[in-house]
Amino acid sequence: MLGTTNLDQFATGLVGTRSPYGAVRNAHDPARISGGSSSGSAVAVALGIVDFALGTDTAGSGRVPAAFDGIVGLKPTRGLVPTEGVVPACASLDCVTVFARTLPEAEQALSFMASPPGRALPPLPQRTPGPWRIAVPPTDRLGELDEGWAEAYEAAVQQLTAAGAEIRTLDLTAFSEAAAMLYGGAFVAERHTAVGSFVDKALSAGDDTLDPTVAGIITRARDIPAHRLFADQDRLAALRAQAEAELADRDALLLPTTPGHPTLTEVAADPLGANARLGRFTNSTNSSIRRPSPSRPVR
Repeated sequence: MLGTTNLDQFATGLVGTRSPYGAVRNAHDPARISGGSSSGSAVAVALGIVDFALGTDTAGSGRVPAAFDGIVGLKPTRGLVPTEGVVPACASLDCVTVFARTLPEAEQALSFMASPPGRALPPLPQRTPGPWRIAVPPTDRLGELDEGWAEAYEAAVQQLTAAGAEIRTLDLTAFSEAAAMLYGGAFVAERHTAVGSFVDKALSAGDDTLDPTVAGIITRARDIPAHRLFADQDRLAALRAQAEAELADRDALLLPTTPGHPTLTEVAADPLGANARLGRFTNSTNSSIRRPSPSRPVR
């Protein structure tokens, strides 16, 4: 144990700039963001300060910083790793993640987090023999991407094809709608449940250490009516069924981690819009997939 790291305040953000301690810059290009919320953890690994670091993931915080800083981000399925001791952002969606420079190191850390000492992770589900079946949405259905990102995505698909994988198309509609609901729906009210009373008291006391963007997200969540949550739960259940049907005969889903990599200046100019764009492909994962059963772990 070396210490703690900087991050987006109350783990609310995918940018790494929403902190009273200052923005965490990218490990390779200081003009660009590190990604968040677990920004300091990812940068500490990328700079070689530590072998691995822990983060959390509610909307993509264990994956976006890893992608931006060129390391491995391993997000287990919700429920595989205990969350005792984690200050919640959204307790029902939060997930402890690992940052490491290599996949074997990340898997080793996960094995200790998910299992009692000395016991290996449970085996993955058995699959029928044959080529790996990779779900790939058409590039023109991914939405607006930064310059060159569509070509990079298509190159990754070609690499998998050359390696013998079977590419199967996938309709991303259910995933995209579920992703939009994470902050645009009633589920964000849980952030007020987690830290709302603290934020309200701090604002009343004139505390200037609160990030204004984070404080605004949390205080606005206080006024969401309960009926919206039940309606959104019903809609999410329908989207979950559609997503699972799309993935039924696929082994993996290939997506860009984000649509682009903004600069610190771009995020400062549009803090909400830039952050929302970054979660396009990651927001749905925690909200649209069921908790694993003991007999069906997912890594």
